Amino acid sequence: MRRINIHEAKTHLSRLVEEAAKGRPFIIAKAGKPMVQVVPLESASGERRKQFIGCMKGEFVAPSLEEFNEMDAEIARLFNDGPIFPDEA
Repeated sequence: MRRINIHEAKTHLSRLVEEAAKGRPFIIAKAGKPMVQVVPLESASGERRKQFIGCMKGEFVAPSLEEFNEMDAEIARLFNDGPIFPDEA
């Protein structure tokens, strides 16, 4: 996440707030020490704004168990059926 020093934040506050509202949050630091984080609020309808790639860092989104079992069966079939190099058969 971007870190902005307090002097720059005061100078460019309007632009920085607009960017944060569009989903680009930032941290304001004083003498290199992080002080506050500026993030967008939820919209009036209660839905969150779109986030950029990487927004789920540290989280894992897995397919359903049924989908996983189907993928597992397909992978096993590919490895167990037929020769590895079809041209050599």
